[in-house]
Amino acid sequence: MIGDWLDIGPVDQVAPGTARTLPVAGGPELAVFHTMTNDFYALVNECPHKKGPLSQGIIHGNVVTCPLHNWNISLRTGEAMGDDKGCVPTIPIKVDAGRLYLLRSAVVPARAA
Repeated sequence: MIGDWLDIGPVDQVAPGTARTLPVAGGPELAVFHTMTNDFYALVNECPHKKGPLSQGIIHGNVVTCPLHNWNISLRTGEAMGDDKGCVPTIPIKVDAGRLYLLRSAVVPARAA
């Protein structure tokens, strides 16, 4: 159902090997990553170590290296790798007909009933 997903624009807005940020009203800034193998990932744009902007890090494979202290973060799981400990929230993302979609319930806060 397309209503469960937020259209955030065309895939070509994020060049391979780069990331773009996405502000979220009432929530943390997100980063959308496009790997050199044409995979897309979305994470909260904060390293679990010192809140470094992951969108400014270096993408290698399915990992991003934080620009502040070189922590490696899995784009698939959000987990810090190696001896480092911590996790950044991931956001489900999909590509359909050349457009990027984020799972609405992971981005938009639920309204109080």
